[in-house]
Amino acid sequence: MPLLIVLIGVIILIFMIVKLKMNTFVGLVITSFIVGLLLGLPLTKIAQTIETGIGGQLGHLAIIFGFGSMLGKLVSDAGGGYRIATTLINKFGRRWIQVAVILASFIIGLALFFEVGLVVVLPIIFIIARELDMPLMYLGIPMAATLNVTHAFLPPYPAPTAITDILGANLGHVLLLGILAAIPTIIIAGPVYNWVLQKVYPRVYRKNIDISVLGEYKEFKLEETPKFGISVLTAMIPVILIAVATICSFIFPKNNPVNEFIQFIGAPDLAMLLSLIFAIFTMGLWRNKKMEEISTALADSIKQISVMLLIIGGGAFKQVLVDGGISKYISGLFAQTSISPILAAWLITALLRMSLGSSTVAAMTAAGLVVPMAHQFGGNSIMATLMVLAIGAGSVFCGHVNDAGFWMIKEYFGLSLKETLLSWTTLTSVLALAGLGAVYAISLFV
Repeated sequence: MPLLIVLIGVIILIFMIVKLKMNTFVGLVITSFIVGLLLGLPLTKIAQTIETGIGGQLGHLAIIFGFGSMLGKLVSDAGGGYRIATTLINKFGRRWIQVAVILASFIIGLALFFEVGLVVVLPIIFIIARELDMPLMYLGIPMAATLNVTHAFLPPYPAPTAITDILGANLGHVLLLGILAAIPTIIIAGPVYNWVLQKVYPRVYRKNIDISVLGEYKEFKLEETPKFGISVLTAMIPVILIAVATICSFIFPKNNPVNEFIQFIGAPDLAMLLSLIFAIFTMGLWRNKKMEEISTALADSIKQISVMLLIIGGGAFKQVLVDGGISKYISGLFAQTSISPILAAWLITALLRMSLGSSTVAAMTAAGLVVPMAHQFGGNSIMATLMVLAIGAGSVFCGHVNDAGFWMIKEYFGLSLKETLLSWTTLTSVLALAGLGAVYAISLFV
């Protein structure tokens, strides 16, 4: 019966989002009320549960998301992303062009959300593909795969950061192990998949692609953009601070004054704040921008992620599942089987992703269902970290017609519906399976 209630809730959510085209956040809250009633939660407690889910989720994460979005906006508007991509592509040359695209997409992807990163990088690789007389898809596959991997695995992206908090994992561990998992996943879903797809379905590798669908996008002159080194440092400084703090936590004693200071500046909230302040200077003030102009850009960046913040804050549905006993019920079911917590986390997320379309909503909902399984291993455990990464991998599985990213890829690459299903849907499935394999491989050594 509990699983039937969850199924009813998911069907209602899918119906509202897919058929009624309802705002995702509104749909989540409505579903939370309905599922709460079906689970028999006291009427007076349902509203409180929803408030707790939203407030508790946003309270810790709003700073990271907000500052991360502001940082990405400054890097993008200053032309830092353009400089990173063009420099790497020019340095690597035609033979290693896919490696250049992957590195550029990875660095840019750390600072920008998937959709924004796509819009920033695509015009650049379009120009490069035209100059080198290459099909746009040949460069587009490794670019999209890399952006998807950073979106699924690596903080400060919304989903992995939120899941880390829900499962009680260590953000630094998620970041370091996420980078390790990302490397083989990108290789398999990028160059390897690209080679296979070109052999079995060459029709999507066309050269005469029109990207006017992107609309107006800002064109930069290379000499007007920030230098390569400062652009890379600005985009990656949150990752550097958090990673250094995590590594030092293993090297130095906890009560060591140096380690305490490093842990202080490497705490996610402060790391994001310091990174943003650094970006205000490197991408703004030092480039003769006025503070008023910078402040406007920062405000615009928040507008762009306002809906995402609400969806992440839509921990209401997760909280209803927890308070209604569904999480413990699911955990109990898997405890009676020999299935790995890693596979369970991936499988639940993948099924939700196929049904809901939104990778973020699928990941958040799955995290709420498997949280007791992670807590069985204790707070900050490696298993909790691996489950975060497994959920991230499952959250990109089988992107199809109910996913906004599916339609973006279709239009940007000039593909038919059938071609998008055979290329993009297959790519996201390969990516999710490769990610799961990478997480399992890491589990053998940690």
